[in-house]
Amino acid sequence: MSRNLYILAATLLLFALISAVVSMVPSSFQPGLPANGSLWRTVALFLLLGGLWAALAGLMSHLFEQVDRRSEEARQAVRRKRPGEP
Repeated sequence: MSRNLYILAATLLLFALISAVVSMVPSSFQPGLPANGSLWRTVALFLLLGGLWAALAGLMSHLFEQVDRRSEEARQAVRRKRPGEP
């Protein structure tokens, strides 16, 4: 699950970077595209925020998966150390 969120975050951040670069390009190089730089900067900002949110969600998901795995390993280690049980 966290790997998918990392991929989503990377994709959104890449598109945010592309949008930021497009906002700096003069409008004569953008035939057929919206020439309003503030529109591209706004899109870049929303993509950046979405990418950061996806990265945070991926990080939290990975941390919770790690905690679950380690607690299960600790539970199994305690069961193995108990004397007299099968």
